[in-house]
Amino acid sequence: MSSGNVTETHDPYAATSRETTEGTVYTVTGGDWDEMVDQTAGDERIVINMGPQHPSTHGVLRLVLELSGETVTDARLVIGYLHTGIEKNCEYRTWTQGVTFVTRADYLAPLFNETAYCMSVERLLGVEVPDRAATIRVLLMEINRIGSHLVALATGGMELGALTGMTNGFREREEVLHLLEFLTGLRMNHAFIRPGGVVQDLPEGYEERIRSFVKVMRERLPGFHKLLTGNRIWRQRLEGVGYLPLDGCLALGVTGPILRSAGLAWDLRQVEPYLGYEHYDFEVPTDTAADSFARYLLRVEEMSQSLSIIEQALARLEPGPVMVEDAKIAWPARLSIGADGMGNSLEHVRRIMGQSMESLIHHFKLVTEGFKVPPGQACVPIESPRGELSAHLVSDGGTRPLRVHMRDPSFVNLQAAPAMSEGGMVSDVIAALASLDPVMGGCDR
Repeated sequence: MSSGNVTETHDPYAATSRETTEGTVYTVTGGDWDEMVDQTAGDERIVINMGPQHPSTHGVLRLVLELSGETVTDARLVIGYLHTGIEKNCEYRTWTQGVTFVTRADYLAPLFNETAYCMSVERLLGVEVPDRAATIRVLLMEINRIGSHLVALATGGMELGALTGMTNGFREREEVLHLLEFLTGLRMNHAFIRPGGVVQDLPEGYEERIRSFVKVMRERLPGFHKLLTGNRIWRQRLEGVGYLPLDGCLALGVTGPILRSAGLAWDLRQVEPYLGYEHYDFEVPTDTAADSFARYLLRVEEMSQSLSIIEQALARLEPGPVMVEDAKIAWPARLSIGADGMGNSLEHVRRIMGQSMESLIHHFKLVTEGFKVPPGQACVPIESPRGELSAHLVSDGGTRPLRVHMRDPSFVNLQAAPAMSEGGMVSDVIAALASLDPVMGGCDR
Protein backbone atom coordinates (compact mmCIF):
# COMPACT_ATOMS: atom_id res chain seq x y z
CA MET A 1 0.00 0.00 0.00
CA SER A 2 1.39 3.49 -0.86
CA SER A 3 0.46 6.97 0.26
CA GLY A 4 2.32 9.80 -1.49
CA ASN A 5 6.01 9.05 -1.38
CA VAL A 6 5.64 6.61 1.62
CA THR A 7 5.31 2.91 0.85
CA GLU A 8 4.18 0.45 3.57
CA THR A 9 4.70 -3.26 3.18
CA HIS A 10 2.45 -5.71 5.06
CA ASP A 11 4.20 -8.66 6.69
CA PRO A 12 2.02 -11.74 6.00
CA TYR A 13 3.58 -13.56 8.96
CA ALA A 14 3.02 -10.84 11.58
CA ALA A 15 0.57 -11.38 14.40
CA THR A 16 -2.80 -9.85 13.68
CA SER A 17 -4.39 -7.78 16.39
CA ARG A 18 -7.70 -6.20 17.31
CA GLU A 19 -8.75 -3.72 19.95
CA THR A 20 -11.19 -4.87 22.64
CA THR A 21 -12.51 -3.44 25.86
CA GLU A 22 -9.83 -5.51 27.60
CA GLY A 23 -7.03 -4.04 25.46
CA THR A 24 -5.18 -5.30 22.40
CA VAL A 25 -5.69 -8.99 21.62
CA TYR A 26 -3.10 -10.65 19.38
CA THR A 27 -3.72 -13.74 17.27
CA VAL A 28 -0.45 -15.67 17.21
CA THR A 29 0.22 -18.18 14.46
CA GLY A 30 3.22 -20.07 13.21
CA GLY A 31 6.67 -18.89 14.27
CA ASP A 32 5.92 -15.27 15.17
CA TRP A 33 5.91 -15.78 18.95
CA ASP A 34 9.15 -13.81 19.44
CA GLU A 35 7.82 -10.83 17.48
CA MET A 36 4.60 -10.91 19.47
CA VAL A 37 6.50 -10.90 22.76
CA ASP A 38 8.52 -7.90 21.56
CA GLN A 39 5.37 -6.03 20.63
CA THR A 40 3.71 -6.68 23.98
CA ALA A 41 6.76 -6.06 26.17
CA GLY A 42 6.26 -3.67 29.04
CA ASP A 43 2.63 -2.67 28.92
CA GLU A 44 0.65 -5.61 27.54
CA ARG A 45 -0.39 -8.88 29.11
CA ILE A 46 -0.30 -12.30 27.53
CA VAL A 47 -3.29 -14.56 28.06
CA ILE A 48 -2.88 -18.23 27.14
CA ASN A 49 -5.02 -21.34 27.38
CA MET A 50 -3.54 -24.42 29.01
CA GLY A 51 -5.89 -27.30 28.34
CA PRO A 52 -8.47 -28.75 28.22
CA GLN A 53 -6.46 -31.05 25.92
CA HIS A 54 -3.12 -30.88 27.65
CA PRO A 55 -1.06 -33.72 29.16
CA SER A 56 -0.36 -31.78 32.36
CA THR A 57 -3.77 -30.43 33.38
CA HIS A 58 -4.64 -33.62 35.29
CA GLY A 59 -7.56 -34.43 33.03
CA VAL A 60 -9.90 -32.34 30.88
CA LEU A 61 -9.35 -29.09 32.77
CA ARG A 62 -8.80 -25.71 31.11
CA LEU A 63 -6.64 -23.05 32.70
CA VAL A 64 -6.70 -19.48 31.41
CA LEU A 65 -3.38 -17.99 32.48
CA GLU A 66 -2.40 -14.35 32.31
CA LEU A 67 1.38 -14.08 32.10
CA SER A 68 4.00 -11.44 32.63
CA GLY A 69 6.96 -13.14 31.02
CA GLU A 70 7.08 -16.57 32.70
CA THR A 71 5.24 -15.41 35.82
CA VAL A 72 1.55 -16.16 36.29
CA THR A 73 -0.26 -12.98 37.30
CA ASP A 74 -3.80 -14.33 37.03
CA ALA A 75 -5.18 -17.88 36.79
CA ARG A 76 -8.74 -18.89 36.07
CA LEU A 77 -10.08 -22.44 35.88
CA VAL A 78 -12.72 -23.55 33.41
CA ILE A 79 -14.50 -26.82 34.21
CA GLY A 80 -17.39 -28.79 32.74
CA TYR A 81 -15.61 -30.64 29.92
CA LEU A 82 -16.36 -34.02 31.54
CA HIS A 83 -19.93 -33.31 32.64
CA THR A 84 -22.00 -36.50 32.58
CA GLY A 85 -25.22 -35.54 34.38
CA ILE A 86 -24.70 -38.21 37.03
CA GLU A 87 -26.69 -36.42 39.73
CA LYS A 88 -29.66 -35.73 37.45
CA ASN A 89 -29.61 -39.30 36.07
CA CYS A 90 -29.95 -40.65 39.63
CA GLU A 91 -33.31 -38.92 39.90
CA TYR A 92 -34.67 -41.16 37.13
CA ARG A 93 -33.51 -44.45 38.66
CA THR A 94 -34.34 -46.40 41.80
CA TRP A 95 -32.33 -45.82 44.96
CA THR A 96 -30.33 -48.99 44.33
CA GLN A 97 -29.66 -48.19 40.68
CA GLY A 98 -28.23 -44.83 41.76
CA VAL A 99 -25.13 -46.66 43.00
CA THR A 100 -24.14 -47.52 39.42
CA PHE A 101 -24.13 -43.80 38.57
CA VAL A 102 -22.36 -42.26 41.56
CA THR A 103 -19.57 -44.85 41.38
CA ARG A 104 -18.59 -43.25 38.06
CA ALA A 105 -18.18 -39.72 39.46
CA ASP A 106 -14.75 -39.76 41.10
CA TYR A 107 -13.64 -42.76 39.06
CA LEU A 108 -10.38 -43.14 41.00
CA ALA A 109 -12.28 -43.57 44.28
CA PRO A 110 -15.49 -45.36 43.20
CA LEU A 111 -15.97 -47.25 46.47
CA PHE A 112 -16.00 -43.98 48.40
CA ASN A 113 -18.75 -42.56 46.18
CA GLU A 114 -20.80 -45.71 46.73
CA THR A 115 -20.31 -45.60 50.50
CA ALA A 116 -21.24 -41.93 50.87
CA TYR A 117 -24.37 -42.42 48.76
CA CYS A 118 -25.46 -45.62 50.51
CA MET A 119 -24.88 -44.21 54.00
CA SER A 120 -27.14 -41.26 53.16
CA VAL A 121 -29.83 -43.65 51.86
CA GLU A 122 -29.48 -45.72 55.04
CA ARG A 123 -29.88 -42.63 57.20
CA LEU A 124 -33.14 -41.83 55.39
CA LEU A 125 -34.28 -45.44 55.84
CA GLY A 126 -33.21 -45.48 59.49
CA VAL A 127 -31.29 -48.74 59.14
CA GLU A 128 -27.87 -49.88 60.36
CA VAL A 129 -25.76 -52.19 58.23
CA PRO A 130 -24.49 -55.44 59.81
CA ASP A 131 -21.02 -55.34 61.39
CA ARG A 132 -19.51 -57.58 58.72
CA ALA A 133 -20.82 -55.32 55.95
CA ALA A 134 -19.40 -52.22 57.70
CA THR A 135 -16.00 -53.88 58.06
CA ILE A 136 -16.00 -54.99 54.41
CA ARG A 137 -16.73 -51.40 53.40
CA VAL A 138 -13.76 -50.15 55.46
CA LEU A 139 -11.55 -52.86 53.96
CA LEU A 140 -12.49 -52.00 50.38
CA MET A 141 -12.20 -48.25 50.89
CA GLU A 142 -8.71 -48.44 52.36
CA ILE A 143 -7.56 -50.65 49.47
CA ASN A 144 -9.12 -48.08 47.13
CA ARG A 145 -7.42 -45.21 49.01
CA ILE A 146 -4.02 -46.75 48.29
CA GLY A 147 -4.86 -47.10 44.61
CA SER A 148 -6.03 -43.48 44.39
CA HIS A 149 -2.92 -42.10 46.08
CA LEU A 150 -0.75 -44.19 43.76
CA VAL A 151 -2.39 -42.54 40.76
CA ALA A 152 -1.77 -39.12 42.35
CA LEU A 153 1.93 -39.90 42.68
CA ALA A 154 2.19 -41.52 39.25
CA THR A 155 0.41 -38.77 37.28
CA GLY A 156 2.19 -36.06 39.27
CA GLY A 157 5.50 -37.70 38.44
CA MET A 158 4.58 -37.95 34.77
CA GLU A 159 3.60 -34.27 34.57
CA LEU A 160 6.87 -33.20 36.19
CA GLY A 161 9.02 -35.49 34.06
CA ALA A 162 9.73 -38.20 36.66
CA LEU A 163 8.72 -41.03 34.35
CA THR A 164 10.06 -43.81 36.59
CA GLY A 165 7.78 -42.50 39.33
CA MET A 166 4.91 -42.87 36.87
CA THR A 167 5.75 -46.42 35.80
CA ASN A 168 6.30 -47.54 39.40
CA GLY A 169 3.09 -45.87 40.58
CA PHE A 170 0.96 -47.53 37.93
CA ARG A 171 2.70 -50.87 38.50
CA GLU A 172 1.68 -50.75 42.17
CA ARG A 173 -1.83 -49.63 41.25
CA GLU A 174 -2.24 -52.74 39.13
CA GLU A 175 -1.83 -54.76 42.34
CA VAL A 176 -4.72 -52.77 43.81
CA LEU A 177 -6.94 -53.27 40.77
CA HIS A 178 -6.21 -57.00 40.59
CA LEU A 179 -7.22 -57.34 44.26
CA LEU A 180 -10.40 -55.29 43.85
CA GLU A 181 -11.35 -57.34 40.81
CA PHE A 182 -10.94 -60.52 42.85
CA LEU A 183 -13.00 -59.15 45.76
CA THR A 184 -15.80 -57.36 43.88
CA GLY A 185 -15.69 -58.71 40.32
CA LEU A 186 -14.62 -55.42 38.71
CA ARG A 187 -11.48 -53.30 38.58
CA MET A 188 -13.40 -50.01 38.71
CA ASN A 189 -17.00 -48.76 39.04
CA HIS A 190 -17.82 -51.72 41.24
CA ALA A 191 -21.41 -51.01 42.41
CA PHE A 192 -20.54 -53.51 45.14
CA ILE A 193 -21.70 -51.38 48.06
CA ARG A 194 -25.51 -51.17 48.13
CA PRO A 195 -28.08 -49.57 50.45
CA GLY A 196 -28.25 -51.88 53.47
CA GLY A 197 -24.82 -53.49 53.15
CA VAL A 198 -22.83 -54.97 50.29
CA VAL A 199 -24.01 -56.98 47.29
CA GLN A 200 -22.51 -60.28 48.46
CA ASP A 201 -19.90 -61.70 50.82
CA LEU A 202 -16.21 -61.76 50.00
CA PRO A 203 -15.06 -64.69 47.84
CA GLU A 204 -13.31 -67.75 49.16
CA GLY A 205 -9.61 -67.16 49.73
CA TYR A 206 -9.98 -63.43 50.28
CA GLU A 207 -7.84 -63.31 53.43
CA GLU A 208 -4.83 -64.92 51.79
CA ARG A 209 -5.04 -62.60 48.78
CA ILE A 210 -5.35 -59.46 50.93
CA ARG A 211 -2.44 -60.43 53.20
CA SER A 212 -0.32 -61.12 50.13
CA PHE A 213 -1.21 -57.66 48.79
CA VAL A 214 -0.27 -55.99 52.10
CA LYS A 215 3.08 -57.78 52.09
CA VAL A 216 3.88 -56.69 48.53
CA MET A 217 2.92 -53.07 49.22
CA ARG A 218 4.97 -52.88 52.42
CA GLU A 219 7.98 -53.96 50.35
CA ARG A 220 7.36 -51.49 47.52
CA LEU A 221 6.26 -48.29 49.27
CA PRO A 222 9.79 -47.49 50.55
CA GLY A 223 10.83 -47.44 46.90
CA PHE A 224 9.09 -44.09 46.46
CA HIS A 225 11.27 -42.59 49.17
CA LYS A 226 14.39 -44.01 47.53
CA LEU A 227 13.35 -42.79 44.09
CA LEU A 228 11.75 -39.41 44.82
CA THR A 229 11.96 -38.15 48.40
CA GLY A 230 15.69 -37.56 48.35
CA ASN A 231 15.81 -36.68 44.67
CA ARG A 232 17.24 -33.17 44.29
CA ILE A 233 15.23 -32.32 41.15
CA TRP A 234 11.99 -33.64 42.67
CA ARG A 235 12.49 -31.53 45.78
CA GLN A 236 13.36 -28.40 43.81
CA ARG A 237 10.21 -28.79 41.71
CA LEU A 238 7.93 -29.25 44.76
CA GLU A 239 9.37 -27.51 47.83
CA GLY A 240 7.82 -24.09 48.37
CA VAL A 241 5.58 -24.57 45.31
CA GLY A 242 1.79 -24.42 45.54
CA TYR A 243 1.95 -22.86 49.01
CA LEU A 244 -1.43 -22.56 50.74
CA PRO A 245 -1.41 -21.85 54.50
CA LEU A 246 -4.03 -22.98 56.98
CA ASP A 247 -6.11 -19.78 56.89
CA GLY A 248 -6.27 -20.04 53.09
CA CYS A 249 -7.42 -23.66 53.30
CA LEU A 250 -10.16 -22.79 55.79
CA ALA A 251 -11.33 -19.78 53.77
CA LEU A 252 -11.65 -21.88 50.61
CA GLY A 253 -13.15 -25.01 52.21
CA VAL A 254 -10.16 -27.13 51.24
CA THR A 255 -9.93 -30.58 52.88
CA GLY A 256 -7.89 -33.75 52.60
CA PRO A 257 -4.10 -33.92 52.24
CA ILE A 258 -3.95 -30.24 51.24
CA LEU A 259 -5.50 -29.17 54.55
CA ARG A 260 -3.37 -31.64 56.53
CA SER A 261 -0.22 -30.36 54.80
CA ALA A 262 -0.98 -26.99 56.44
CA GLY A 263 -0.93 -28.54 59.91
CA LEU A 264 -4.57 -29.34 60.74
CA ALA A 265 -5.19 -33.03 61.50
CA TRP A 266 -8.71 -32.98 60.07
CA ASP A 267 -9.67 -36.49 59.00
CA LEU A 268 -13.33 -37.51 59.27
CA ARG A 269 -12.32 -41.07 60.12
CA GLN A 270 -11.18 -39.73 63.50
CA VAL A 271 -13.01 -36.43 63.87
CA GLU A 272 -16.48 -37.82 63.03
CA PRO A 273 -16.00 -41.61 62.90
CA TYR A 274 -18.30 -43.78 60.80
CA LEU A 275 -18.48 -47.52 60.02
CA GLY A 276 -16.60 -48.29 63.23
CA TYR A 277 -13.45 -46.29 62.39
CA GLU A 278 -13.26 -45.31 66.06
CA HIS A 279 -12.15 -48.88 66.82
CA TYR A 280 -9.15 -48.75 64.46
CA ASP A 281 -5.71 -47.66 65.58
CA PHE A 282 -4.09 -45.38 63.01
CA GLU A 283 -2.45 -41.97 62.78
CA VAL A 284 -3.41 -38.92 60.73
CA PRO A 285 -0.12 -37.62 59.27
CA THR A 286 0.29 -33.84 59.09
CA ASP A 287 2.91 -31.33 58.03
CA THR A 288 3.33 -27.57 58.35
CA ALA A 289 5.17 -26.79 55.12
CA ALA A 290 1.84 -26.36 53.26
CA ASP A 291 3.51 -26.97 49.90
CA SER A 292 3.45 -29.59 47.14
CA PHE A 293 6.29 -31.60 48.65
CA ALA A 294 4.47 -31.92 51.99
CA ARG A 295 1.39 -33.25 50.18
CA TYR A 296 3.52 -35.84 48.39
CA LEU A 297 4.99 -37.02 51.72
CA LEU A 298 1.56 -37.19 53.35
CA ARG A 299 0.11 -39.36 50.60
CA VAL A 300 2.97 -41.85 50.89
CA GLU A 301 2.47 -42.00 54.67
CA GLU A 302 -1.32 -42.32 54.33
CA MET A 303 -0.82 -45.42 52.21
CA SER A 304 1.20 -46.99 55.04
CA GLN A 305 -1.57 -46.13 57.50
CA SER A 306 -4.15 -47.68 55.17
CA LEU A 307 -2.18 -50.95 55.11
CA SER A 308 -2.40 -50.99 58.92
CA ILE A 309 -6.17 -50.39 58.79
CA ILE A 310 -6.57 -53.20 56.23
CA GLU A 311 -4.84 -55.65 58.57
CA GLN A 312 -7.02 -54.54 61.48
CA ALA A 313 -10.17 -54.88 59.36
CA LEU A 314 -9.21 -58.45 58.48
CA ALA A 315 -8.85 -59.21 62.19
CA ARG A 316 -12.28 -57.65 62.89
CA LEU A 317 -14.16 -59.62 60.23
CA GLU A 318 -16.59 -61.93 62.02
CA PRO A 319 -19.02 -64.35 60.34
CA GLY A 320 -22.43 -62.86 59.79
CA PRO A 321 -24.82 -61.29 57.28
CA VAL A 322 -23.61 -58.66 54.82
CA MET A 323 -27.03 -57.10 54.18
CA VAL A 324 -29.90 -55.96 56.38
CA GLU A 325 -32.57 -58.57 57.01
CA ASP A 326 -35.46 -56.41 55.78
CA ALA A 327 -36.70 -58.27 52.68
CA LYS A 328 -38.10 -55.04 51.24
CA ILE A 329 -34.56 -53.63 50.94
CA ALA A 330 -32.23 -56.61 50.84
CA TRP A 331 -32.81 -58.13 47.42
CA PRO A 332 -29.38 -57.28 45.93
CA ALA A 333 -27.56 -59.50 48.46
CA ARG A 334 -29.64 -62.46 47.40
CA LEU A 335 -28.82 -62.15 43.73
CA SER A 336 -25.62 -64.16 43.95
CA ILE A 337 -23.73 -65.20 40.84
CA GLY A 338 -24.39 -68.63 39.40
CA ALA A 339 -21.82 -71.35 38.68
CA ASP A 340 -21.56 -70.14 35.10
CA GLY A 341 -20.41 -66.72 36.33
CA MET A 342 -23.56 -65.03 35.06
CA GLY A 343 -26.98 -64.10 36.38
CA ASN A 344 -28.75 -65.39 39.47
CA SER A 345 -27.78 -68.63 41.14
CA LEU A 346 -29.94 -71.65 40.33
CA GLU A 347 -30.66 -72.08 44.03
CA HIS A 348 -32.08 -68.58 44.22
CA VAL A 349 -34.22 -69.03 41.11
CA ARG A 350 -35.60 -72.35 42.39
CA ARG A 351 -36.48 -70.80 45.75
CA ILE A 352 -38.31 -67.85 44.20
CA MET A 353 -40.13 -69.90 41.57
CA GLY A 354 -41.01 -72.65 44.03
CA GLN A 355 -42.72 -70.30 46.45
CA SER A 356 -46.05 -68.56 46.07
CA MET A 357 -46.93 -66.28 43.20
CA GLU A 358 -47.10 -63.52 45.79
CA SER A 359 -43.38 -63.94 46.54
CA LEU A 360 -42.53 -63.82 42.86
CA ILE A 361 -44.58 -60.66 42.34
CA HIS A 362 -42.93 -59.04 45.37
CA HIS A 363 -39.49 -59.91 44.03
CA PHE A 364 -40.34 -58.55 40.58
CA LYS A 365 -41.71 -55.26 41.91
CA LEU A 366 -38.76 -54.79 44.26
CA VAL A 367 -36.27 -55.23 41.43
CA THR A 368 -38.10 -53.13 38.84
CA GLU A 369 -39.69 -50.39 40.98
CA GLY A 370 -37.37 -50.43 43.97
CA PHE A 371 -38.12 -49.75 47.63
CA LYS A 372 -39.69 -46.58 49.02
CA VAL A 373 -37.66 -44.23 51.19
CA PRO A 374 -39.38 -42.02 53.81
CA PRO A 375 -39.58 -38.29 52.98
CA GLY A 376 -36.69 -36.19 54.20
CA GLN A 377 -33.10 -35.34 53.39
CA ALA A 378 -29.75 -36.67 54.55
CA CYS A 379 -26.09 -35.93 54.00
CA VAL A 380 -23.37 -38.19 55.42
CA PRO A 381 -19.74 -37.02 54.97
CA ILE A 382 -16.81 -39.43 54.69
CA GLU A 383 -13.06 -39.04 54.17
CA SER A 384 -12.12 -39.77 50.56
CA PRO A 385 -8.51 -39.72 49.27
CA ARG A 386 -9.06 -36.09 48.23
CA GLY A 387 -10.94 -34.83 51.27
CA GLU A 388 -14.51 -34.53 52.49
CA LEU A 389 -16.99 -36.35 50.24
CA SER A 390 -20.73 -36.57 50.88
CA ALA A 391 -23.98 -37.28 49.10
CA HIS A 392 -26.90 -34.96 49.86
CA LEU A 393 -30.09 -36.89 49.10
CA VAL A 394 -33.67 -35.63 49.18
CA SER A 395 -36.62 -38.04 49.23
CA ASP A 396 -40.31 -37.30 48.66
CA GLY A 397 -41.29 -40.76 49.88
CA GLY A 398 -41.02 -42.47 46.52
CA THR A 399 -38.87 -45.17 44.96
CA ARG A 400 -36.55 -42.63 43.34
CA PRO A 401 -34.53 -39.75 44.78
CA LEU A 402 -36.09 -36.31 44.39
CA ARG A 403 -32.62 -34.72 44.38
CA VAL A 404 -29.05 -36.02 44.47
CA HIS A 405 -26.01 -33.81 45.00
CA MET A 406 -22.46 -35.00 45.53
CA ARG A 407 -20.17 -32.76 47.58
CA ASP A 408 -17.02 -33.72 45.74
CA PRO A 409 -13.66 -32.57 47.18
CA SER A 410 -12.08 -32.13 43.74
CA PHE A 411 -14.65 -29.44 42.89
CA VAL A 412 -14.09 -27.56 46.15
CA ASN A 413 -10.31 -27.98 46.29
CA LEU A 414 -9.86 -26.64 42.74
CA GLN A 415 -10.87 -23.22 44.06
CA ALA A 416 -7.43 -23.11 45.66
CA ALA A 417 -5.53 -23.47 42.38
CA PRO A 418 -5.32 -19.73 41.58
CA ALA A 419 -4.13 -18.89 45.10
CA MET A 420 -1.48 -21.62 44.81
CA SER A 421 -0.36 -20.61 41.30
CA GLU A 422 -0.45 -16.83 41.00
CA GLY A 423 2.96 -15.25 41.49
CA GLY A 424 4.76 -18.42 40.47
CA MET A 425 6.16 -19.69 37.21
CA VAL A 426 4.17 -21.49 34.53
CA SER A 427 6.05 -24.69 35.39
CA ASP A 428 4.95 -24.31 39.03
CA VAL A 429 1.30 -24.37 37.95
CA ILE A 430 1.82 -28.00 36.92
CA ALA A 431 3.28 -28.97 40.30
CA ALA A 432 0.59 -27.09 42.26
CA LEU A 433 -2.23 -28.65 40.26
CA ALA A 434 -0.76 -32.14 40.59
CA SER A 435 -0.54 -31.70 44.38
CA LEU A 436 -4.29 -30.97 44.46
CA ASP A 437 -4.93 -34.33 42.73
CA PRO A 438 -8.26 -33.31 41.18
CA VAL A 439 -10.38 -35.89 39.38
CA MET A 440 -12.50 -34.14 36.81
CA GLY A 441 -15.18 -36.84 36.72
CA GLY A 442 -15.99 -36.02 40.34
CA CYS A 443 -15.61 -32.29 39.78
CA ASP A 444 -17.99 -32.08 36.83
CA ARG A 445 -20.37 -34.97 37.62
